[in-house]
Amino acid sequence: MNTKNKEVKIDNKSKHLKWFAGVFFFLVLLLIIRLFWLQVVDASSLQEKAYKQITANRVISPKRGTIYDSTGKALAVSSDVDTISVNPSLIVSKEGQEATNALKEKVAHALADIFELNYDDVLVKVTSTNSVETIARKVDSDKVAELEKWMDDNDYHTGINIDADTKRSYPYNNLASNLIGFCGSDNNGLAGIEYYWDSTLTGTPGKVTTAIDATQSAIPDSNEQYIAPENGSNITLSIDANIQSIVEKYLKQAVDENNCKNGGSMILMDPSTGDILAMATYPDYNLNTPFEPNEALLATWDTLSSEEKNNSLYKMYSNKVVNETFEPGSVFKPIIASIALEENIVETDTPGDFYCNGYEMVSGVRINCANGTVHGSESLRNALENSCNPALIQLGQKIGADTLYKYFRAFGLFEKTGIETSGEASSRFHDLANVGPTELATMSFGQRFTITPLQMITAACVIANDGVLVKPRIVTKIENPDTGVVTNVEVEEVREVISSETAAQVRSMMQSVVTEGGGQSGAVAGYTIAGKTGTSEAPVGHEEDGYVASFLAIAPSENAKVVALLSLYGPQGKQHYGGQIAAPVVSQVLSEVLPYLGIPSNDSSQPSTTTYNITIPDLKNKTVDEAKQILDDLGLKCITSANSDEIITSQTPKAGVSLSKNGIVCVYTESNNSSVAVTVPDLKGKNLSQATSALKAKNLNISSTGSGIVVSQNIAVETSVEQGTVVEVTLQEVTSELH
Repeated sequence: MNTKNKEVKIDNKSKHLKWFAGVFFFLVLLLIIRLFWLQVVDASSLQEKAYKQITANRVISPKRGTIYDSTGKALAVSSDVDTISVNPSLIVSKEGQEATNALKEKVAHALADIFELNYDDVLVKVTSTNSVETIARKVDSDKVAELEKWMDDNDYHTGINIDADTKRSYPYNNLASNLIGFCGSDNNGLAGIEYYWDSTLTGTPGKVTTAIDATQSAIPDSNEQYIAPENGSNITLSIDANIQSIVEKYLKQAVDENNCKNGGSMILMDPSTGDILAMATYPDYNLNTPFEPNEALLATWDTLSSEEKNNSLYKMYSNKVVNETFEPGSVFKPIIASIALEENIVETDTPGDFYCNGYEMVSGVRINCANGTVHGSESLRNALENSCNPALIQLGQKIGADTLYKYFRAFGLFEKTGIETSGEASSRFHDLANVGPTELATMSFGQRFTITPLQMITAACVIANDGVLVKPRIVTKIENPDTGVVTNVEVEEVREVISSETAAQVRSMMQSVVTEGGGQSGAVAGYTIAGKTGTSEAPVGHEEDGYVASFLAIAPSENAKVVALLSLYGPQGKQHYGGQIAAPVVSQVLSEVLPYLGIPSNDSSQPSTTTYNITIPDLKNKTVDEAKQILDDLGLKCITSANSDEIITSQTPKAGVSLSKNGIVCVYTESNNSSVAVTVPDLKGKNLSQATSALKAKNLNISSTGSGIVVSQNIAVETSVEQGTVVEVTLQEVTSELH
């Protein structure tokens, strides 16, 4: 019995040992597997985690790409500045925590004073547990120098970082502001071209990696790693800054003179390439101070709530040509005419094709012709010359809604143009199934549907470009500044919409609008202009918006190089018809743009009607008495308050300017150097003699082109100018029908 018990005990002990041995070996195996996993399989991940724990990273901003105009002018540039940051864990004293706290306070005071920041806010960052805290962005060199001096004077550099950064600026301030857009403090685009092309312009950030030891102290600089940023690409726009300036000058003048409560827009486009030569909205804003209200907002700015201020700024940024829609009105009539001609429904000059008795009854609704004018029997050409609504209603009825919509789609009116800038709006048309007689009638003369001005001019370019639709192009090339590689954005022809024969016929009728019809104020001396006036009523339910006065022009009418569209929203002046207030502005723009583009005049054999004929000599360093004699011999009048023996230091107008006979020259000396400011009078509607007298009464000069009455002047009414300034006026024989 005892022997058996001993055997049982030995057997149990042996089993326990085996069980413990098995557990031990299993645990050892798990440990080996875990070590293998940590040292081999997961080694890189753990190494990265450990690296992050012993490093402090600082982001280095790339240089944002430059935006150029088509002539190479820089419209948006990034200049070198610096970003100031701190590594809070590195701002420590070896003398203990109390000394460290004092050091952090000292650093915070210095940073707050130098960069004009709130001390408490800076102290929070300096005492933060984060590895890096940004103190100030876009710091100019004078502030950086001040910080470096403080660091040298206090023999303290650890934990304070000065890293290269860039600052966005716009050399031309307001020029093309609603198109270009702007950037935020982080150099990301927030509007316009800057926003749409942000990924191309931005580039890739770099970084500086600094190793720190277990005590959070920096390891010597040999361990600092610098990864250079990749700079953003440069882009070149199709717009020409010189043309843009011309457009903006006259657009601003037109909006101000006609008190357009909703502003205005204008676009110039090359019909063969789709290139946007100019795109302007007014009121505009200063790209360098985009969060400050423009002049139009300042009057009521302080009375607005925060939400209203934000909404007002967003509206200020809006590019009316692309971001907003309008009812085009009669500038749309050439599109309807081209459809009818293409479908062989009508010919251009068949007498009696249409009849206007001053209105058209459609499903019991009376639709008036502009001003209720009775045009009687008309051809299609007559209908466009007169901008006759009843004739176009009759034409729309002959075409039918199905055919109209087929061509609207072909003209690209049912879809966005695809222009490469931000916020392109969509057109709004009636569903085809809902187009009844009234809807068909109003569409036929350009109302009760909305499109963007860009869609309107793109469709008009089909007529100018022998029937071919071309996609609008705003960016022509992209350049990588690091490699020099250039990528061109090719011209994109979309489709043929109408035949070249139809396009030529429509241009011929539009040319008659300018030579014989309501668009005579849109004529440009020496050039054939095809045009169409437009005056659309406010949409139903938005009567407070008022009229939209427009003028569409193709120049020259054959071999067109420029298509222009001007729209004035809500004019509150004496006149509101497109032929009266929009056509003269387009004429002014084209009279400067066409020669600038080198487009030869087709009327060079005829003498100019411009009144320039006497060139002013340089009068500086001559005595007043000598200057008076020289000017008197030339038939010019000298204005001065100086004594006859005083020496002339300046003059207005400057040497080289041409004046008409009896023109005025103001001269100034060192002791009598204060020029006299006067305001420019309203010359519109006056004949040449009346305009000349009104200007001479204020010691101002006149330069005139054309004959008849003044339809436009290059300096806005009530503008303050120096005596002697030349005011250019355009005169035309104006007919009564200018709608």
